[in-house]
Amino acid sequence: MAVATPPQSKTLPIGRTRHRGDTIFSWIARAAGLVIVIVLAGVALFLIFEGAPVLTAESGVSGFLSYVWPLLFGTLLSSAIALIVATPLAIGIALFVTQYAPPKVAAPFGYLVDLLAAVPSVVIGLWGANYLGKHLVPVYQWLGAHLSWIPLFAGPSSATGRTMMTAGLVLAIMILPIVTALCREVFRQAPRLQKEAALALGATRWEMLRSVVLPFGRSGIISATLLGLGRALGETMAVALVLSTSGGVTFNLIGSANPSTVAANVALKFPESTGIDVNRLIATGLVLFVITFLVNVVGRVVVRRGGEVGAGG
Repeated sequence: MAVATPPQSKTLPIGRTRHRGDTIFSWIARAAGLVIVIVLAGVALFLIFEGAPVLTAESGVSGFLSYVWPLLFGTLLSSAIALIVATPLAIGIALFVTQYAPPKVAAPFGYLVDLLAAVPSVVIGLWGANYLGKHLVPVYQWLGAHLSWIPLFAGPSSATGRTMMTAGLVLAIMILPIVTALCREVFRQAPRLQKEAALALGATRWEMLRSVVLPFGRSGIISATLLGLGRALGETMAVALVLSTSGGVTFNLIGSANPSTVAANVALKFPESTGIDVNRLIATGLVLFVITFLVNVVGRVVVRRGGEVGAGG
């Protein structure tokens, strides 16, 4: 008795189709990466060529350095205050959301922190200048009266609250959701078996966090901090609205005489500038561009080394 054999189904060139799709996607991804490189190179060339006339002007390099140094000092000082305030707070919030809070509390609390990133910088700047600064005046007065021997609080304190300390606190609020979100995702990826093993050996929750979660997320914390630093370095409107500037270099954080920042100075003076003054502002933008680029490069190196260490156990 002959057995009927089922008809042979035609095989589709699945491998060839997938290969063609992978090739197309690869070229699209390369083109997208090339566009980013071209844009960055175009911005850098624009800043270099437009800022170069300042170096050949009458004041020369020394005159430009004397102009940009107070702005660079104010930029770094305000960003340092923001990092000092925001980083520990962001790490604490991320640990609370991922390790302590129950899911019903962690989810809405995390969303609430993330919503801070959606608030426009001009709104935060107005709030900092008209509300936060005024309510910090008594604090500044107390610091000037009792801690004036510290150069940071030498005084006399500002009567309006528009100080470098207020600007740093406003920047801290602005970078808080960025640093918190990155730290939160890193802490969630901590190895569960190691956490359970630490708790099983008798470690308290804090000892488990200190020995497992925080070492695991060290590179992520550093990269999140550097990303927040890049955000603080380039902030414009919030600092321009909050900070009362008078030029010069000073470490006094509660006085009314404060150095401006590079971004705020460009935003405030560019509309009224002409000729060589425009080139000077563009040259200061080049300095800020280089600093921000270096910060991002350092962040990438830290993330890469952290990934290599994690891969090696």
